[in-house]
Amino acid sequence: MVWGATQVALAQVPAVVLNPDKGGEIGARYQAWLSPHQEGGEERDTPRAVPKVFRSTTPSVDRDKRPSRGHGMVRFSKDLSRAYVDIRIEGVDPKTITMFHIHCGKPGMLGPILVDFGLKNDLKAAFANNTFSMQVRNEDITAVTAHAHGPIGFATAGCPIVMANPIDRVKTVAGMAAIAREGDLYFNLHTSGQSYFGDIRGQLERVQD
Repeated sequence: MVWGATQVALAQVPAVVLNPDKGGEIGARYQAWLSPHQEGGEERDTPRAVPKVFRSTTPSVDRDKRPSRGHGMVRFSKDLSRAYVDIRIEGVDPKTITMFHIHCGKPGMLGPILVDFGLKNDLKAAFANNTFSMQVRNEDITAVTAHAHGPIGFATAGCPIVMANPIDRVKTVAGMAAIAREGDLYFNLHTSGQSYFGDIRGQLERVQD
């Protein structure tokens, strides 16, 4: 009697439907609202030891007086072969944009660069209509560490897979997604007046379906 009941129960279990082609569909999504108030300090707080390349070249404006803001999203394909980045900004003159990155780090922390959008794009032209979109693949992540040189490059480029082992860096979109799940990815848009800390910053949070 028990055996017969088990047979009936097994017969009612639906078959698993597997479809590798769905790997390219959108899976996890993360979004951020960027503002000056997420930046870790005012530009005048830039440490003296910071190289000239990371310093502002035009007058800076304090966070409370900047009208800049933005809304960005990162969407990962289900197979983690790519990530789609879209962002819209307001109150920022595209002609002043010098750098745009995704960093890894906790809120308020100046973390290393994971994706440098300036390696493939003329950012001033790309943000001409206040929007920016790009598809990120593994090579866009490894390009950051390949482009870095010397001790400064080692400290600012590439995110550790595990913080306890800074030598081993993230090389894939799958690794990027793992950091996103921890809440440790953020956008940072830098301008000529806000070069070190950045003009607007936004911590990426999971979008709940």
